[in-house]
Amino acid sequence: MDDAMLKEQLPKDPVMLLSVINTKLRDHYASLDLLCEDLELSKGEIVQALAQIDYTYDTEGNQFV
Repeated sequence: MDDAMLKEQLPKDPVMLLSVINTKLRDHYASLDLLCEDLELSKGEIVQALAQIDYTYDTEGNQFV
């Protein structure tokens, strides 16, 4: 999935979203802020969606845990 299409195709399911976001963070971005800025995503919406499954962003590890 290329980055231009990512915004429209982000999974609605929080578990699938977790996988996509953590993969992008691991492979391409040094922080959630950079990922959101580059892909024009709402950090708040991502954080809120993943909080539904008890995941929070760990800045030190650069991943949702």
